Amino acid sequence: MTLHPAEAVRLLDEELASVRGPGPARTEEVWHAFLRFADRPFTVPDAPEADGLLVQYGTYAFDGPRAFTLDLVRQFETCDGDGDHAHYDQVHCELRFAPAPELEALGAFDAWCFRDSGDDLAAWTGALTSRPSWAVIRALTPTAVRTYRERV
Repeated sequence: MTLHPAEAVRLLDEELASVRGPGPARTEEVWHAFLRFADRPFTVPDAPEADGLLVQYGTYAFDGPRAFTLDLVRQFETCDGDGDHAHYDQVHCELRFAPAPELEALGAFDAWCFRDSGDDLAAWTGALTSRPSWAVIRALTPTAVRTYRERV
């Protein structure tokens, strides 16, 4: 069964709820919940790069004090009534961490995966989790996890 992108935040929240116990989930647990969400089929246009995954991180102060942010994103293309590109909807799973020298040292990074354009999800996740930065991030417990949807 394919799902509509409007359901994406709810479905991501359900996956995250499965890893929350009496305390906050570790990054590795959130990552696996996100990958389960990433594997769910959604109705998107039949076009290259209509359904993408993005992992990005860095230390930022976008809407508050500086924090190291790991942002796990799924992006869906939306077309207008004529079938032309209208916009993208991005569903974010944003993990925030207290600033720390070892996190600052990681700098900024981003990597996309578009399976509908031939990218291999297993290869992409393997490349991400074999990065030295993942060894630093994976066992940490975020101070906050936020999900939201934005139109870009």
